[in-house]
Amino acid sequence: MKPKYQVIIDDIKSKILSGDYNVGEKIPTESSIQEKYKVSRHTVRKAISELSKEGFLRSEKGSGTYVSNQYQSKSGGNSNSKIIGVITTYISDYIFPSIIRGIEGRLNEDNYSLLLASTNNDVEQEKKALEMMLSFGVDGLIVEPTKSNLYNPNISYYLSFKEQDVPFIMINAHYEELDVPFFCLDDVQSSYLATKELISKGHTQIGLISKMDDLQGKYRMKGYIKALGEAKLRFQPEQVLSFDTETKLDLYTNLKEFLNKNRDVLTAIVCYNDEVGLEVANVCRQLNISVPGKLSIIGQDNSYISKNANINLTTLTHPQEQMGRDAADWIIKKLHGRKNLPKETYYQPVLIEGETVKELEVNETLRKA
Repeated sequence: MKPKYQVIIDDIKSKILSGDYNVGEKIPTESSIQEKYKVSRHTVRKAISELSKEGFLRSEKGSGTYVSNQYQSKSGGNSNSKIIGVITTYISDYIFPSIIRGIEGRLNEDNYSLLLASTNNDVEQEKKALEMMLSFGVDGLIVEPTKSNLYNPNISYYLSFKEQDVPFIMINAHYEELDVPFFCLDDVQSSYLATKELISKGHTQIGLISKMDDLQGKYRMKGYIKALGEAKLRFQPEQVLSFDTETKLDLYTNLKEFLNKNRDVLTAIVCYNDEVGLEVANVCRQLNISVPGKLSIIGQDNSYISKNANINLTTLTHPQEQMGRDAADWIIKKLHGRKNLPKETYYQPVLIEGETVKELEVNETLRKA
């Protein structure tokens, strides 16, 4: 449990970093803070003293305590080396090492330093990461949004970066409520191409497994629906399995139930990404559903796991390292005063054939239609 003075420090710091308290603004009196947190005057003074040492507050005798921005110079903002903050949902998993490698490689070329944080796709951890970046006084920021398909309670922190003229850009997704530049895979097109490939191989009963708290999942569902519509195939909700960050822990169990229920109907599945695609293949082995004999599977993102698994997964490309380089390059150019930089960049996916898609024979297609 946090000491009481630390709770006060964290709350006041959050209000300053999110813009609730502006630089030069007088904070509530000691007695008001004492009443709000139900603590002693000594505890309040200890918190104010610590915040003043860190450069978040300054006290004027006989006048009160005011918000200061000295914390930025104290934490390294006055350093000759430019520091770029990078916040991703994960660091060591899936495609993220490649993205970070691309960012780091480009920053190193111009002698920029990197300050890295991850959120585990949790908005509270994103808040802490943003507060750290603001406290440190980073010169620019590259962010992969957290739960980008849901309302984000941390928008005020991003607006604080804007107010301080700290450039930032988003990768993989973006917050639709914010006017922010971004680099993304064309996720609609990725799932569209996956579904279209299966349709071209004679499949008419095609399932979808997608993650719906991230914008990528919403767009990948859109591509799936678009391809079905063009082929005059009916969208069937019972052939869709959705999950989110929390229910991903139960994905194996839910997949088992989903595949069992649809084993005599579905001939193919479009998966949210390669990780899910390989989990589907794993569950199929448990259920004695042959891949691709009975069920064709397409992943997405062309991750290292799609190449190193015990089955060569059919997938679609993701720019990964190139996206990281491009995002870092955008930030560097922005800091150098470059105008007319792109607001939206979409990378076009390309299908990579593996061994998890089978072409249906005509009589099989008719039987399943």
